[in-house]
Amino acid sequence: MIRLLIADDQALVRGALAALLGLESDIEVVAEVGRGDEVVDAALASRADVAMLDIEMPGMDGIAAAAAIRTALPACRVLIVTTFGRPGYLKRAMQAGASGFVVKDTPAAQLADAVRRVAQGLRVVDPVLAADSLAQGDSPLTERETDVLSAAQTGGSIADIAALLHLSEGTVRNHLSSAIGKTGGRNRADAARLARDNGWL
Repeated sequence: MIRLLIADDQALVRGALAALLGLESDIEVVAEVGRGDEVVDAALASRADVAMLDIEMPGMDGIAAAAAIRTALPACRVLIVTTFGRPGYLKRAMQAGASGFVVKDTPAAQLADAVRRVAQGLRVVDPVLAADSLAQGDSPLTERETDVLSAAQTGGSIADIAALLHLSEGTVRNHLSSAIGKTGGRNRADAARLARDNGWL
């Protein structure tokens, strides 16, 4: 029996996934959580074999939660199931230790099969996303540009971003300018949107 944890901030989606996968004779849903920062405790308490994680959740995103699970409970495999099928997310999720990455419109039978394959130690990746990820390549942003662009998403001033990241205002301007150029954005908000759409943030 595969012990499955499901983490998704949308209660309806979480419940539907649990109901669908609970019908499988070899899968038991042992925990459900709605926040990323609840995943590790739930995985440890339920002794989950597989953690099925959404990416965008409050408290901690699914990619950070995947890394936390791999540290706290290495035997627990991670399957990312998300609405946001972005190539950059796929690469980041795999680097964080996820064993699988599929989108939410995957048919129920294929989703159950993905859980089984991940539980066996295999990798499962949506083939269209895999192809897109290879075609797109790595994020063009440096680590610091990513930090600055992430901070800029809140709409704060240059001074706010500088204070948050402990940088000078001139350094923040330079990083933003570089990130805007690399993403092809019209301004910092557009650059952040483009980077988010590509899964780089």
